[in-house]
Amino acid sequence: MKLWQKDTDSLKDVETFTVGRDREFDLLLAPFDVLGNMAHATMLASIGLLTEQERDELLAELKRIYPLTQNGTFTIADDVEDVHSQIEFLLTQKLGDTGKKIHSARSRNDQVLVDIKLYLRSEIEKTVQSVLTLFKLFIEKSNEWKEVLMPGYTHLQIAMPSSFGLWLGAYAESLVDDTIQLKAAYNIVNKNPLGSAAGYGSSFPINRTLTTELLGFSDLNYNVVYAQMGRGKAERITAMALANVADTLARFAMDCCMFCNQNYDFIHFPAELTTGSSIMPHKKNPDVFELVRAQCNRIKSLPNEIMMMTTNLPLGYNRDLQLLKEHLFPALSMIRSCMDMTELMLNNMEIRKGILEDEKYKYLFSVEEVNKLVLQGLPFRDAYKQVGRDIEADSFNHSSKDVHHTHEGSIGNLCNDQIETSMYKVLAGFHFEDAHKAIEKLLA
Repeated sequence: MKLWQKDTDSLKDVETFTVGRDREFDLLLAPFDVLGNMAHATMLASIGLLTEQERDELLAELKRIYPLTQNGTFTIADDVEDVHSQIEFLLTQKLGDTGKKIHSARSRNDQVLVDIKLYLRSEIEKTVQSVLTLFKLFIEKSNEWKEVLMPGYTHLQIAMPSSFGLWLGAYAESLVDDTIQLKAAYNIVNKNPLGSAAGYGSSFPINRTLTTELLGFSDLNYNVVYAQMGRGKAERITAMALANVADTLARFAMDCCMFCNQNYDFIHFPAELTTGSSIMPHKKNPDVFELVRAQCNRIKSLPNEIMMMTTNLPLGYNRDLQLLKEHLFPALSMIRSCMDMTELMLNNMEIRKGILEDEKYKYLFSVEEVNKLVLQGLPFRDAYKQVGRDIEADSFNHSSKDVHHTHEGSIGNLCNDQIETSMYKVLAGFHFEDAHKAIEKLLA
């Protein structure tokens, strides 16, 4: 049974090809399709297209279906095309003609749009919560190990002194900017497309402001043509936000793969969090971080995949857009899995102290020696040349391994409190509670 079916059947091969994996991902949209139906039914009654009794019957049945979509018992029958058809079929099966009225003043196009917007809104919130958990851990470990020095690198060459606190605090602040990008995606997603119908509106006097309020959207996609054009754009912007988080995780994973290497030997992980070799008994491989790196690099390619699939699409709905789900939806759960694994590894990471006592790191302090001479009144360029000559003559000696960096964001002044303040300021702008209250009221 298909919403668009008339008198002829598609060839089975065509149907299989065009449906693809859509039914699989439609199950993720099921609870949001129920919510969209509830808001739509309430609106239809407000303009006289449903009686109050019909509205109440529809809402009662939708409230019965809703928990099924969340506990894993909701299914799409083999002869039903998609989630939208399945829910309409259940309503019609139970309520007869009243169930058939639910599709008035609506197209499956805007039904899909609102489902995806609600789904992405929920998924972004879950992702932000995962980011926050990992952020707190980075801050905690940064503060815990702020006094422990380690080498800093440029071009993978020994450069200047760093610290474990400085290293981990950098990733905390990176997550702040990633959350700003997630906030931008949330702003785009949190606009109501319902009522755009097939992309050109409806001759019924529908109340789109009402459905916006009922579903807890912050605003409307006002222009109905743009509401349809927004499909693909919302997914692409969400993918870009995920790619930024993925980039942060991939870089940290690469750091950890290097730093637990015996040639660095800065950090260690329990044997149960690493894997061994089939022939080399000494091996402790950082497979978790290698897979985090690989999965995150895949996610970093996602915005380009979506961009290419939506390039030069003509006005209105095109079936190409269906494929976006099978690219984006798995990435949303994968990025959170990568954060979970990163959190597990970081929680169990051990660090090595006294690293800079090794003679091979003595040139880390060359800049410290230059700065010391500058403080004594020598021009910087002359101080640089003097220390450079000492290094070339193998006479460089920096007896003190102490580092006195006090400016904002340096080894001795991490500014983690300010970084935390920045994060919570970004989080306060999401207003997740507004959507929660609206949905709770709708389901009450």
